[in-house]
Amino acid sequence: MEKQNTILLPSLREKETDLPTIDGDLMEELKILMQHSQAFQEMEMMYACAIREVRTKAEVLNHEMSVRYHRNPISNISARVKSSESIAQKLVKKGLPFTVEAIMANLSDVAGVRIICEFIDDIYTIAAMLAMQDDLKLIKIKDYIKYPKPNGYRSYHMIVEIPVFFSKGKTPMRVEIQIRTIAMDFWASLDHELKYKKNINSEDEEIIAGELLSCADRIAETDMIMQQIRMKLDAVEEDKEKAEIVI
Repeated sequence: MEKQNTILLPSLREKETDLPTIDGDLMEELKILMQHSQAFQEMEMMYACAIREVRTKAEVLNHEMSVRYHRNPISNISARVKSSESIAQKLVKKGLPFTVEAIMANLSDVAGVRIICEFIDDIYTIAAMLAMQDDLKLIKIKDYIKYPKPNGYRSYHMIVEIPVFFSKGKTPMRVEIQIRTIAMDFWASLDHELKYKKNINSEDEEIIAGELLSCADRIAETDMIMQQIRMKLDAVEEDKEKAEIVI
């Protein structure tokens, strides 16, 4: 019988179900172990390849639309594989063992691709085009544009599964895709930066949270206005083309 390929990080080999609280020293130990584990390195490589597949799909769509419609709906694409620290924290939160198998079976956001669009309707267009591709399986959608988070966060999230072909065969890999406008990304970046500022008392934190929420609402309103302006310009261009055809 073929041996099951389950890899457990060495220091936790005997404490699979006894998950520790991750203090500073233990976190550093875990990071070192994960970074030097051959299995973990191979897993990172597999997620990086999955990212490349998704990124290529988005770039192809962007190129096609630039030829067909003479504009690029995507202004930027970025990607990352979740850090060993974030993976460890998520495993502890879910009560999962520190294994490559547990990571690949239970975490859907280890690989992440962020697509930045100019307009809100571009977000839904790109999302629909990706979802229609027959080699990409849509697992889950979270629409934080129609239903923003309480703090004002807006973005369109998709969890997809894509086949990646390695030397040993095809492996389905999960990737989280975040699609948002330039304005939404600007707000999210500042919100993330301010969240990790230290030495902020609870009163100031509450005030800042309120100001950030107010900014998020204004940014959302600006996105809608820009969308309407573009639609008006598109309508003018369309009328002009029709008039030229009649003449």
